[in-house]
This record gives sequence, structure tokens and C-alpha cells, in this order.
Amino acid sequence: MVLLDVSFGIFAFTPYGWLFMLFVILCEAILMSKCLAKANFNKLIYWSQITGNVVSGITGIIISMALNGGWWLVVWFPWVSKHEVNIHHHGQLMWLIVYYLVAFLLTLIIEFGINYLFLHKSYHTKRIGSATLKVNIATYVLGAILLALLVC
Repeated sequence: MVLLDVSFGIFAFTPYGWLFMLFVILCEAILMSKCLAKANFNKLIYWSQITGNVVSGITGIIISMALNGGWWLVVWFPWVSKHEVNIHHHGQLMWLIVYYLVAFLLTLIIEFGINYLFLHKSYHTKRIGSATLKVNIATYVLGAILLALLVC
């Protein structure tokens, strides 16, 4: 798909990008509700997930701009643009893996902080942390598979 043969910064602000991000947030909200409230919908959990993802996204844009000299969301997903990263080159693959790990950890820290602020009166801190980790692993894997399928 030609639309996906661009950097994530361009893809993110297309209608498909917005749908993809909405899908991820909705999945996170449903999964978090199931983990914590044993229900498909919990208003407080949904607001927590929306807020956490927005804050995480804005933080990602700001950090990306700082690291890339003003370019926003230049994150080089190889399934989005094969022109930006050669994953067959050991050095590039290593730095891509490091980037993913750092991005994932920052996402977890930000989303756990937001989830804690919203949910600490209703749920134990350990449950919030565990659910945040499980939900983000699931949506990272699901999102990667979905993007990979869209490219094929």
C-alpha cells in the first residue's frame, strides 16, 4: 500500500493514521476495563486510557523533535517505510530495537502515571501497573501485526 510507504510522522496524520491510533486506544481501553473492572466499558478507565495515550503521543512528538532537529515523529518503522531503515544492516537493526525498547518504556511510564492518577482510589497500584504492562504489550504486538498486514 503506497500510503504506508512513508514515515510514521506522515502516516499518523492521515485518516488511516487517525483510525489506527483510535483503534489502538479503543483496544487499550477495552483491555484495561476487562483487566481491572471485569467489564467491556468503564468510563473512568476509558478516560484514563484516552488521556494517557494523548499525553504519551504529545511527549513522543516533542522528544522526536528534540532528537531529530525539529522533525516530528521520525521514528522509522521499517514496515512503514523501507527507505528509512535497512533492518538487514546489523547497526541499524540494533538501534531500531533500542529505540523500540526506550519508546515502550517511556510509554509505560507515562501511561502508568496517568492510570495511577485516575485509578488509584479504585484499584491497587500493583494491579494498575500489571494491567498497564499487559495492555501495552498486547497493543504493541497487535498494532505491529496490523501495520505489517496493511503493507503486504
